[in-house]
Amino acid sequence: MLTRKQHALLQFIHARLQDSGISPSFDEMKDALGLKSKSGIHRLIGSLEERGFLKRLPHRARALEVIRMSEDVSPKSVPASMPSGVLHISRGKSSKPQPLPANDICEIPLYGQIAAGTPIEAIAETGNMLALPHSLIGRGEYYALTVAGDSMVGDGILDGDTIIIRKTEVARDGEIVVALVDEQEATLKRLRRKGSTVELVASNPAYPPRLLPAGRVRVQGKLAGLIRNY
Repeated sequence: MLTRKQHALLQFIHARLQDSGISPSFDEMKDALGLKSKSGIHRLIGSLEERGFLKRLPHRARALEVIRMSEDVSPKSVPASMPSGVLHISRGKSSKPQPLPANDICEIPLYGQIAAGTPIEAIAETGNMLALPHSLIGRGEYYALTVAGDSMVGDGILDGDTIIIRKTEVARDGEIVVALVDEQEATLKRLRRKGSTVELVASNPAYPPRLLPAGRVRVQGKLAGLIRNY
């Protein structure tokens, strides 16, 4: 038997999936149930998952699947003005869902270490994922790396930091990039172009710039964010 709020949330998610095929955001669910914070929504979703009513789809933001519905609602939790098993949701003049900013959690691949000093072997996929707020990243494809070394400390990038990289093969002069050298070595450096050559520049004066023919360097992404554990 579900509480009124559990049942209401299940009905709301089911209605939104039927209407648009997209799970509602945590803000939408919070507002629909009249809650003050999204932590209550997290608890309700966890309870519905444990009872086999909902399933969270892995590696996808805002991805919920309704496994089964229930007409059983605890009578004590239902106000007299709300009939059991019915949730009324006001959608205004149009039932078409309006796009809202995603404020829930998404997952991006977490690869191995990248050298912020001497280049290391190219990063290989490990199968690990990093969960982070969707608002931390924008459009595009992203992955995360763990920094090894101190050559970028001048830019506030420390040994052990986790960096968020936006996948791209194009970068402007002066941007911090993941550079693949000779298809074997990956390093985090600031990119400088000089004619037919590329200079990979550290922000720690202890590490001299590395000047290479442009054909030996391939950009694999550029710095989009940083996470630090204390």
